[in-house]
Amino acid sequence: MKSLRRNWLQAISLFLAISAGQALAEDNSSLKVAWDKVERVLNTTATLQVVVNPPLRRGSPIHDRVFQALRELHSDYVRYVPWLPYPRLGVAELEPPEDGKTSWDFSLMDPMTMDFLDATAGQGHSVILNFSTIPQWMYKTPKSVSYPGDPDRATWNYEQGTELRDPSLKEVSDYFARLVSWYAQGGFKDEFRKEHTSGHHYKIDYWEVLNEVDFEHGMTPQSYTQIYDAVVKAIHQVDAQIKFVGMALGAPSSEPQFFEYFLDSKNHEAGVPLDMISYHFYATPRADESPGIWQYTFFDQADRFLTTVRYVEAIRARLAPKTRTDIDEVGCILPYDTEPHIVRPIPNSYWNVCGALFAHLYVELARLGIDVVGESQMVGYPTQFPSVSMVDWETGQPNARYWILKLLRDNFASGDQMVETEHSSSDVAVQAFVTRDAKRKLLLINKRNRPATFSLAGAAGAEEEYVDQETGSHGVGSARLTGDGIALGAFEVAVVTLPR
Repeated sequence: MKSLRRNWLQAISLFLAISAGQALAEDNSSLKVAWDKVERVLNTTATLQVVVNPPLRRGSPIHDRVFQALRELHSDYVRYVPWLPYPRLGVAELEPPEDGKTSWDFSLMDPMTMDFLDATAGQGHSVILNFSTIPQWMYKTPKSVSYPGDPDRATWNYEQGTELRDPSLKEVSDYFARLVSWYAQGGFKDEFRKEHTSGHHYKIDYWEVLNEVDFEHGMTPQSYTQIYDAVVKAIHQVDAQIKFVGMALGAPSSEPQFFEYFLDSKNHEAGVPLDMISYHFYATPRADESPGIWQYTFFDQADRFLTTVRYVEAIRARLAPKTRTDIDEVGCILPYDTEPHIVRPIPNSYWNVCGALFAHLYVELARLGIDVVGESQMVGYPTQFPSVSMVDWETGQPNARYWILKLLRDNFASGDQMVETEHSSSDVAVQAFVTRDAKRKLLLINKRNRPATFSLAGAAGAEEEYVDQETGSHGVGSARLTGDGIALGAFEVAVVTLPR
């Protein structure tokens, strides 16, 4: 059922259209769609990443709800990242092999990984695995680096050193090959030829080689490319069908040399594939900005990021035109997210503006032909990037960011046609689609904390699905348009399916 507020907004829109004496679709300031002018066939998949952390462990109060929400997204190219803050949850061999003994232990890693794969690959969806942390003992350091005995205790000092102790890279590449063999081939033989049996035979579509290599361990384009090649070759000896994602850069606009070097096949060993590259974007306000300013900061930064994307795409098209692109961390992040022992309230509107930002970038990146756009991240919580969460970290209930992703997932897919769409408002993004089943749909994204109205001749009777500040964490709302008016609440994302 429509809320009273939505009835009020639609009434305003209809009044404006009537006052103009014509359907606003005929006016220069109106929304105009040329349904027969195809600008691009959609090839962009909207998806998400799941980062390993304690709330995802079995026994957590939110575990069941979160994995059910993940299952209900039916997403492809879902990225799974056991990451550095929790070495015992992300590193399978925490101590170096010696005296005929190894420390291989999957007892803490397996439950979460199995739950993830059962909710994604087990449902027929593609996944990207990124066990992103190299065992610290493989790096040269002045002294050994400790890690917490408590698997739920975070540490930010685990990754140290810039030079691997084995310059041949066999040690590090064999480590990742054994991880793949554990999950895809039922087990492996360790450094002393002892058999370790898992019984796992999951399908791994993509393996992403490390994470934010421009930050972690001070890698250069040259050193990373050498590691990438070694890891790819070792994994292909285990499973020749796996494809690979490279770089996962955290600051793509600052590191053009990574793209120039990595995408040049001359810098790789013969036969090493360049299937896909990845990099990240987070909109971040200054610490002294008030919440009312965030909307402008976020979308301004997003538009600057799109300039970076165009630049990177030019490099990719020149050097490796068959290589695909996954922008696999997209979101907003507040500047005090990792402050210890400080929990600052996050306004409810924040989740809506961040969801609207993701929808806006999805459209813009689709226009550029980017293959995959991944929202970050399924679960965050205080001291561990709470502002990046797609769910309530206490209840597991999805917030507006999740529901906006689901709205996109449920309405648009590769093969849909993006058609010519014109409108004059810089505060609202609009894109029209003709879907594969010949439905005419409008995606509308309000980038501002105020209502917006449109009118389009023939919209009366259209079905609308939307996420606004009223639906919030409750799901996707629905309504039927009673006239040609289309009304958007503050930060609302809506899909309007026009009558045939």
